[in-house]
Amino acid sequence: MAADTSKPFFPAAPHQALLPSRGAAARASLDGSYWRAFRSSELVSGAEFPVTDLTFAPAASSPTLAAAWSTSLHLFSGDPLQSLRRISVAGDLAFSPTFRCDGALLAAGDKRGVVRVFRADKPATGAALRTLRAHAAETRVVRYPVAGGDKLHLITAGDDALLTYWDVPSETPVFTVPAAHRDYIRGGAASPADHNIFATGSYDRSVKLWDARTGNSGPSLSFSHGELVESVLFLPSGGLLATAGGNVVKIWDVIGGGRLVHSVESHVKTVMALAIGKMATTGETRLLSAGIDGYVKCFDFGKLKMTHSLRHPQPLLSVACSPCGTVLVAGSAKGKIYMSKRKNKAVGDEDEDKRAGNGEIDWASPEPEKPVLRPNYYRYFLRGQNEKAKEGDFVIEKPKKVKIAEHDKLLRKFTHKGALVSALAKNNPRSAVAVMEELVARRKLVRSIGNLDMDELGLLLEFLRRNATLPRYARFLLGVANKVLEMRGEDIQSDEKLRMHVRNLKRMVGEEIQIQHTLLGIQGMISPMLALASR
Repeated sequence: MAADTSKPFFPAAPHQALLPSRGAAARASLDGSYWRAFRSSELVSGAEFPVTDLTFAPAASSPTLAAAWSTSLHLFSGDPLQSLRRISVAGDLAFSPTFRCDGALLAAGDKRGVVRVFRADKPATGAALRTLRAHAAETRVVRYPVAGGDKLHLITAGDDALLTYWDVPSETPVFTVPAAHRDYIRGGAASPADHNIFATGSYDRSVKLWDARTGNSGPSLSFSHGELVESVLFLPSGGLLATAGGNVVKIWDVIGGGRLVHSVESHVKTVMALAIGKMATTGETRLLSAGIDGYVKCFDFGKLKMTHSLRHPQPLLSVACSPCGTVLVAGSAKGKIYMSKRKNKAVGDEDEDKRAGNGEIDWASPEPEKPVLRPNYYRYFLRGQNEKAKEGDFVIEKPKKVKIAEHDKLLRKFTHKGALVSALAKNNPRSAVAVMEELVARRKLVRSIGNLDMDELGLLLEFLRRNATLPRYARFLLGVANKVLEMRGEDIQSDEKLRMHVRNLKRMVGEEIQIQHTLLGIQGMISPMLALASR
């Protein structure tokens, strides 16, 4: 029987039972499918020495990896990665290997604070080309400039809180900042936009931006991460900076003056390292974070959302991704380096993935339907709260909360003496007189004055000295002053400070009386002239 070609082979809308579930739709995302294609294996497994730092050479035909492990630097190269050679760092623990922008040189620090520069492109060379000595403690931050093709300078920082900007050929520092931070400096990064800009992060919870053109005049920008900073990384644009400390990764807008853009709290333990990962299929970049919880998290900083997690059996101290985006490595606290390599797909499979991502076969994975909100959901009672008013809508504004002053709170609690002292301490005549009038209405002013101690009595006398002659409050405050002198005369006589307040009050009242006599004399002279002028 011939097939009916008038009808489409696939139905326009598939049956509900054939639609993928919500979890399947999430797993079908491009990011998830890309990172799940990585297959993990152990690159190095040896002694119980932590792999503190991992870095890839920026310019290489095949991935070249440098790992700081125990007292040496291990170089790996090829596809897949194979051990290339081992560089000893004079019997000290090695930290923070960094490649020059052309990949020809490799610099690293050690536990004694010495920074050494090696040849990375010649396997037979193992001796240090340059030795830089300025630090007195572990040099945990060694960075070559990234932008501008700068091959002459190097940035170093360490546990002695010293920041140094080196001229490598002459082995001399261009400038040093002795107390760049108040604690160990454990994070550093060079800007991909300008070779003069670099950032440091410290255990004093601060992150600082430096400009090599200004020398040691101080940081160009400083802000607080809120936790001990373990790692600092510029995002590819150079305008955003990622910092890791505690279990939090924060993204800052350094062009906007250090404004916090987003905070990611996806780890349950301390985040130790940050890296940039490139997706080979799309060319997009992601922020990778590794933590002591054994997870490598992939964060899309363009959409500000977490896209994938890679789990490892041991705590992680370092992470790196090759420039081509096909190799991902993570270093553990127990001496293992885990290498994840993306498996090769057939050309047809890659085309099929791209078509799925472009939506050419939308019938296979349609968008899941939003569930209908019912009264048994909590979100049912929150619906509509984020809606914005449209033109013509009648908006009922929420009344603003009135802030009640401290003396009003005390009056409501019938703490009369405390209310009087609180009003006097704020030095606001209007509020203090209002509190006194309220206490008069409650018949509690005399008792409150009688309960004042010496310091509080001095506060009252000082208030009367400053405000008793003001025309608006003179009648009331002079009556209060007479009552205070009548009730607390013995206390005033026994204290020199209180007697000084009373003398000042007497002088102010005498000056006010003299001013009033002068004004009455002037009024007596002007009154006849006004009377003649009125005729």
